[in-house]
Amino acid sequence: MRLLSNEVRILLEKLYNLRGEDSVILKKMNKERDEAIETKERTKNEKAVLLEEIDNLTQEEKTLADEGNKLIEVLGSIHRNDFAFVLERLNIDFDPAAINTKVTRQLPETIAKVVEANKKASQKLENVEIEMNNAITKIEELGLRKDEALSNQARLNDIFSLALSGNINITRDEITSLLEKFDFTEEERREAAKILMFPEDALYEFDENFRNGGTKRYKEEVKEEIKEEVQSNIEEVKESSNQDSKLEDIFTKVVEENVDDDIFKEITSNIKEEPKEINLNEVKENPQDKLNKLLSNYNLYNTQFNKSNLDKLINNFDEKIIKDNLEILKKNNFNLDIVISNVEILYDKELKEKIDKLLTIGKEVKDICLVPKVLTKYNLEGLNKTINVFEVSGLDPKKVPLMAY
Repeated sequence: MRLLSNEVRILLEKLYNLRGEDSVILKKMNKERDEAIETKERTKNEKAVLLEEIDNLTQEEKTLADEGNKLIEVLGSIHRNDFAFVLERLNIDFDPAAINTKVTRQLPETIAKVVEANKKASQKLENVEIEMNNAITKIEELGLRKDEALSNQARLNDIFSLALSGNINITRDEITSLLEKFDFTEEERREAAKILMFPEDALYEFDENFRNGGTKRYKEEVKEEIKEEVQSNIEEVKESSNQDSKLEDIFTKVVEENVDDDIFKEITSNIKEEPKEINLNEVKENPQDKLNKLLSNYNLYNTQFNKSNLDKLINNFDEKIIKDNLEILKKNNFNLDIVISNVEILYDKELKEKIDKLLTIGKEVKDICLVPKVLTKYNLEGLNKTINVFEVSGLDPKKVPLMAY
């Protein structure tokens, strides 16, 4: 049996992901829809606040004009000398003319400021309405796109059913055209078409393992392939090394505990060059492979992360912290997809405290999922300071949208 290469296995993982309910495309659409709904609700609330503000400013402008003109008229009819005696005895500094001059000068300026504030609020209302209408449009568009995505998914499942039943009767162009809709590269489309049009035993084994949620038998087969691959290198090393039994022990343990072809290619390469420098512990502690294994336990796969974010995870890899943070998110019913574009969450040593703080002030998990950057934007001290600023300003942190944090 010809085993699948790493590249083909990754391609199949991507294809099988698109076939199920946890499809990254469907998840992305659901996330975008949730964000659009959040935007719609937020802008709806902002619109209500702005309408009230505009109404108050309009009324304020009218009241200032009416009362100001009346005051100017009244002050113009009062002469200080008519009340000089009582003002002097009561020690009251009252100069109608001076007050009238001040009111006449300041009233237009004050009204102008109110008009300007009204204008700004009206402009902001216009922008909010545009944002709200865009969100409503996006919700409608995502509904149509999701229908299309589900249709494409159903067609992809049909093709796999045909391929796995050995009854493929679809052209290469039909397969590649469908995969193009999933944003597969030309090379991926070509390779996938070859796999589906000419299925081999390894594909059936992959499908069975995927459906059963297990990979034990596949790993056993890979172990056998690895043994064959490195055997010749062991023989070469025996001729030039006095550590025959030690090397064989190392390879036996490695084959039993590791099944990644890339690891063993690296091992065999190292043996050829410097057979005495093999360090089994280093092989076992390969961060990238441990990371991949850890993520897969939570239905997250390295193919979902871009290279930059994968590099961040590898450079900051701490198995305990990442596992603890995944458990924290899982325990609080977070959608784990939030870490795909916000990988800093995974190695944040203060994650639990920040989540607890946000939940304590009344934020819900769904709120945080919509704006996950609030977990990466601040450290715990910075988050606490931001919340304190809202409270000191008389604002309820619970009612302040996380986008404003």
